[in-house]
Amino acid sequence: MSAPATPPIIIIKKKGGHAGHHGGAWKVAYADFVTAMMALFIVLWLLSSSEDVKKAIAGYFRDPKGHGKQLGSAMGGSGESITVSKTNMSALKDKLEQAMKQSPQFEKLKDYVQMTVTGEGLRIELLETEKGMFFATGQPSPTDTGKDLLVKLSEELGKMQNAILIEGHTDSKQYQGAQYSNWELSADRANQARKIMQENGLRADQVTQVRGFADQQLRIPDKPEDPSNRRVSIIVQYPENPQPEPEPTKGAKEGKEGEGGGGAEHAEGKAEEGGKKAAEGAKESGGKEASPAKPADAHAESPAKPAESKSPAKSEPKK
Repeated sequence: MSAPATPPIIIIKKKGGHAGHHGGAWKVAYADFVTAMMALFIVLWLLSSSEDVKKAIAGYFRDPKGHGKQLGSAMGGSGESITVSKTNMSALKDKLEQAMKQSPQFEKLKDYVQMTVTGEGLRIELLETEKGMFFATGQPSPTDTGKDLLVKLSEELGKMQNAILIEGHTDSKQYQGAQYSNWELSADRANQARKIMQENGLRADQVTQVRGFADQQLRIPDKPEDPSNRRVSIIVQYPENPQPEPEPTKGAKEGKEGEGGGGAEHAEGKAEEGGKKAAEGAKESGGKEASPAKPADAHAESPAKPAESKSPAKSEPKK
C-alpha cells in the first residue's frame, strides 16, 4: 500500500508599499485653496492702495485692450491716467528720483539733474558740463547718456495727465557765423528732447510748448559762460482744472442730512429752554420789584414796643 501524497506547501508573500491610488481630488481642493488665498491677498493690497492706483486699475478692467485713453505711447497700457496736483507734486519728485537711482549711471548724473517744485509745477533741469553731459557742445542732438535719461523720464511722465513744457537754454558764448545762433541751438535741443520723449512714453498731446530762450535766462547771471547755464528744462505743469472731490454716496448724504436735522431740533429745543428760563427770570424780577424795599437798618423793621404797665400791688388786709 503506497503512502499518501503530501499536499504542496503554498507560501503567500504580501508586498509592502503605499496604499492604493485614490484619485486626484485633493489636487483640485488644494488648487482652489491657493486661488482663494491669492484672491484674498489681492483684495487686501487693493484696500491699502491709494485712490489713484484704484482708479488706474479700475480703468484697466473697464478697457483691457486699450482702445480708450492710454498711458504713455500708443503701444502702452490702458486705464486712467493719474493727475498730479499741487498736493502730491513732491511725491512725483521722489518717484522720479527713485527711478533715476535704478540707472547704472546714477552716481555720474545725480549732480547734474536737479528737480524743484515751483509755482509753475515740477521743474526738471538737465545741467551740462564743460565736455557736454547730455548734449555735445554746440550740437542739438543728445548724447547716449542724455537719450537714456530722457527715455527713463518719459516712461514715468507718460503715466500722468499733466501737460509738459520743454525749454532749451544756452550760455553766452556766441557762434562764429550768423547762420546758426544760440536761439536756434536752444530751440533745437528742446525739440529733440520732445521727439525722444514722445517716442518713448509721452502722449502726442501731452507736450504743449517747446521753448528756446538762448542766453536770456541764465542760471548763474554772474557767470554767463558757465557750462551749467546750458541746460534743458522739463516742466510738469499743475492741472488747469483740478479734479473735484468725489461726491458722497447716498447713504452718506442721508446721514449728513440726519445729523443736520438732529442738530436743528436740538438747537430748537435749546432755544425753547432758553425762552422759558428768560420768562421765569422776568417773572422773578417783576415780583421783586412789586415787593416793598426793605429798610437798611434792622432796628427800623419793627417799631419800638411801649413799656408794659404793671398792675398796682394789692394791699394786704390789716390784722
